[in-house]
Amino acid sequence: MAEFHAGGPARLADLLAPAIASAAGRGTPLIAGLTGPQGSGKSTVAAELPSRLAEAGLRAAVLSLDDLYLPKAERQRLAREVHPLLATRGVPGTHDVALGLTVIESLVSQGQTLVPRFDKGTDDRMAREAWARVVGPVDVILFEGWCVGAWPQPLVALVEPINALERERDPAGVWRAYVNDALAGPYQALFAPIGFQILLRPPGFEVVLGWRLQQEHELRARGGGGQSDAEIATFIQYYERLSRHIDAEMPARADMVIQLDAERRVVEASGVN
Repeated sequence: MAEFHAGGPARLADLLAPAIASAAGRGTPLIAGLTGPQGSGKSTVAAELPSRLAEAGLRAAVLSLDDLYLPKAERQRLAREVHPLLATRGVPGTHDVALGLTVIESLVSQGQTLVPRFDKGTDDRMAREAWARVVGPVDVILFEGWCVGAWPQPLVALVEPINALERERDPAGVWRAYVNDALAGPYQALFAPIGFQILLRPPGFEVVLGWRLQQEHELRARGGGGQSDAEIATFIQYYERLSRHIDAEMPARADMVIQLDAERRVVEASGVN
């Protein structure tokens, strides 16, 4: 167990890169799962890591769970046929698991891989012409996302709603049961190849709203539009149940747990040599 009092994506990438390189040294290709709640900085850190891993002679590619969201039309179909809350991207059941498996398999093989991109501004998948192109095979896939590597909840945990969204819009538990079933089924196949699991852990779910609001305010300052504060407060309720579950169960099995403070500074790290 090591203690740190430093922050920033570059500092965190410096901390993670040697551990990932060491794990890759035991055999490649390595799928490294990088998990953390909204606003924790995982996407920024993931973008920093390939250059550091290159210094260790490793070719790395980033795959974001967010880029695997189902197209808007498909989520709208799920909203009509299963539950209206499935129109909103985020939870298990709103990603294209088959696409994710195909991309992972292709990245560790010879040849070019098209890595999908999702446009959160239009809430839809980008055209294939805009997808990233990666020539494989790569040694490391940095698979980042808010619920990457998560396990489903026991059914008894689904009975009681945990926030206003669930109480008011999913009183019968249809949505949360669908999400949990998806996580227990197809998503476990997507997460099964992960050979090194990293968890960015907040001091509590209560800070996630502040982190997410900060992101949205920065987006607005750059002229990127975005959601209102009230909309963000509702949006994170879609993520709350599974985020709290991950925080409770994943630390015991993750290869690295990075404890963050409210300012996203690293204050403690387990699994560091």
